[in-house]
Amino acid sequence: MNNVKIGVIGMGYVGLPLAVELGKKYLTIGFDINQERIEELKTGKDRTLEINDIELNKATYLRYSYTVKELEPCNIYIVTVPTPINIYKQPDLAPLKKASRLLGSLLKKQDIVIYESTVYPGATEEICVPILEQTSGLVFNTDFFIGYSPERINPGDKEHRVTNILKITSGSTKDTADTVDSLYKSIISAGTHKASSIKVAEAAKVIENTQRDVNIALINELALIFNKLGIDTEEVLLAAGTKWNFLPFRPGLVGGHCISVDPYYLTYKAQAIGYNPEIILAGRRLNDSMGNYMVTQIIKLMLNKLIHINESKILIMGLAFKENCPDLRNTRVIDMIKEFNNYGAKVDVYDPWVDPNETQQAYGFTPLSAPQPGSYDAIILAVKHKQFTEMGAEKIRALGKACHVLYDVKYILPANQVDGRL
Repeated sequence: MNNVKIGVIGMGYVGLPLAVELGKKYLTIGFDINQERIEELKTGKDRTLEINDIELNKATYLRYSYTVKELEPCNIYIVTVPTPINIYKQPDLAPLKKASRLLGSLLKKQDIVIYESTVYPGATEEICVPILEQTSGLVFNTDFFIGYSPERINPGDKEHRVTNILKITSGSTKDTADTVDSLYKSIISAGTHKASSIKVAEAAKVIENTQRDVNIALINELALIFNKLGIDTEEVLLAAGTKWNFLPFRPGLVGGHCISVDPYYLTYKAQAIGYNPEIILAGRRLNDSMGNYMVTQIIKLMLNKLIHINESKILIMGLAFKENCPDLRNTRVIDMIKEFNNYGAKVDVYDPWVDPNETQQAYGFTPLSAPQPGSYDAIILAVKHKQFTEMGAEKIRALGKACHVLYDVKYILPANQVDGRL
């Protein structure tokens, strides 16, 4: 891997950890169009908390830029931009197309572009390659080459990091596949798995989270059934979990940038080729409905205590899409907030992990810096942050009025210490 100069496009949860590891060995440019983000990284701070100050300083060959011209010396580009869905739950490839146009203006002969963004099988070659060809004037697999190596970052997970997660690699030609594989193998201690084609690598990524989504949907449906039967779901799962091959999934809200999004990429492509997926979409519908279902359950508990719903004060503890992580992307806690608002309730949100400015920009409200004791008609434990676990039932209940409801979405507290849980 001599004379390698790498440009990583996108300095988010995926791009930054990758750029840091590459920057320990290779000349690397961490590029993002967000000037504020780049200036922050230059000071040695990462607001996503994925990389600490010490690790940032270890990347001695890494520098950051929001200026396209600084990418010109690179001969390998790695794209780590987000691939969200739109309001119709269809793939939104705008960031990917924009990144491809940007790189097309930079491409030189023999350059390699590696995509890490999650897409449906075929998207890299069907969508990105024509943009690169048109913008650069170069010929695919003659003048420039493509790789695909799907990201497997788990935000907030300090155990599974870039270097110890096995990496799937692929390339548009045999030589390209070998080059891509060698590059990642040089920084990934867990090793690599070289797929036979880009489409295989794309498909492998998109089914990883689809499988998790369907499994969680099954557990969510079981929770609905057990609720009607008057059986505690966690007790059932703990009992079933004594069998060695029972899968330890738990019910709850399914949000984030992967599990709740990736299945829609696969179903979009399936429908485009004439197949209507049933199990995948059914799982998505069920998981997307859980926020509203839990609000209904909480309101029933409030009415049983003669608590008036309209103008009631609700405290939701937790907004991030997962525990001990500031990531707000596609959090389904928002569904609960909207549904409570539909009933005329007033909702406060408390989450010590999230950035208030980012929350305001993304969702139009600012979380509390600290909730006031004795203020709430209902308290919902929506995210299993360590701070909430450490509080315990007594301190959490102290935030409520004399008569209130405490509902536990994430099994933070024992069943006998809450009024209801999923």
